[in-house]
Order: sequence, then structure tokens, then C-alpha cells
Amino acid sequence: MANKVKCGMIIDLHRCVGCGGCDLACKSENNTPVGIDWASHKVETYGVFPDTKYEHVPTLCNHCEDAPCIRVCPTKAMHKDNKGMVIHDPSICIGCKSCILADPYKVISYNQQSAFLDYVTDDSRIVKGGTFSKKELSEASNAPFPNFNVDRGADGYEAVRKKGTVEKCSFCDHRVADGLAPACVVACPADARIFGDLNDPKSEIVKLLKTYKPTVLLPEKGTKPKVFYIRSFSNKS
Repeated sequence: MANKVKCGMIIDLHRCVGCGGCDLACKSENNTPVGIDWASHKVETYGVFPDTKYEHVPTLCNHCEDAPCIRVCPTKAMHKDNKGMVIHDPSICIGCKSCILADPYKVISYNQQSAFLDYVTDDSRIVKGGTFSKKELSEASNAPFPNFNVDRGADGYEAVRKKGTVEKCSFCDHRVADGLAPACVVACPADARIFGDLNDPKSEIVKLLKTYKPTVLLPEKGTKPKVFYIRSFSNKS
């Protein structure tokens, strides 16, 4: 009997150029509004000039083996799918924010207002008679907002999440279901992101984990993340 698929991701920090393409691709693919980012990054500078060190680390949901957000969710809106990915079902989310409080990585967001409300209400124009208002653009595109991605809602998941619910990275589960890599992986110009099956010994992700000594964020929390980091910005190997 074949091993069950267990999806994971590697981020090669030596390859990452810090362009933010992953952040933009995620936002475009998953219809996230301003202020909510499933993919993000942390930037830190250490030391005193000229002895300084710069660090850029892309971040997203770690899809933990022992996910605290799942343990505390009272409605099971936060759950694991058959590929080991931590998925959220906004249709049964009650917005209690227990998952946000339990999440040590701070990658879960809360919708305090209806997403893209400005495209429903804002009829102002920058140049009167020369430009379109947000409301007109939305109406002309027959969508919640002009660059709305209908594919995000094709699998039954809400394409745009409603007010009073939480949301987070899903490893682009709708794309994975179709045999595609997450949008952030495809968009990376440096091929710094590798996505695959951690239970497949022939997969690239498993080979890289054997080649390099991987690290995870906040290992002391014991959540067993499935997003791994290899090498570093300054590592020339």
C-alpha cells in the first residue's frame, strides 16, 4: 500500500532574492483584500555598521503536523485534508479567533469588514469624465473587484471570505487538487520554493531535505512545521 501523500514546502533562502513575487502571486490567486496576506515575509538587520547582517525570510502557514489552530477550533473549521494540509472552512467559521490566539506564527488573519467593500460603494473618480470609479470597474467586470480570480472558488471554498471569519494560506489546495503547484511556487523567478510530497522518497523536496540541514520557524513550539528553510542569504555553498 502506497504511503499517504503529505504535502510540504522548502524555501531556499540562498536562492530567494526578496522580490516579493510570492506575496503578489498569493494575493492575486486567492483574492485576499488589503491588510490580509497569506504569504508575507520578515526582514531584519542585525549588528552595527559595517559589521551587519541582513535577513529576509518569506513566511506563510506552516501546515504543522501538530497544528495548535486545529486543536482549539470549536467547529472544526480548521482541519487537515487528505494531503496533510491545514485547511480552513469559512462556511462554518464562527469568528471566535481561538485559532489566531493559538497560532505561534501569527499567519492567520481576521476579516473585520466585508472584503473589497470599496468596489461596491466607492463611485468617486480621480479625473471626472476621464477615469472610472471603483464601483464602475467592479460592475463592468461583473465581479467583486476587477482582477477577481474565479478559480479560487471553483472547489467550493469561498472565493472571497466574509466579514467575521478568519483565513490563511491553504497551500493553494485548489491548484494542488488539479496537480498544480501553489501560485507562490510558480511565480518565484529564482525557483526558491519547492513543493512536494514528503512521503515520496523520489520527490525533489525529500532529496533536498537529505542534502541540506533544514530549519523551521519556532522549533521550540513543537508544532512540527511542514515548511522548511534551507541554506541562507549569505551561504555561498
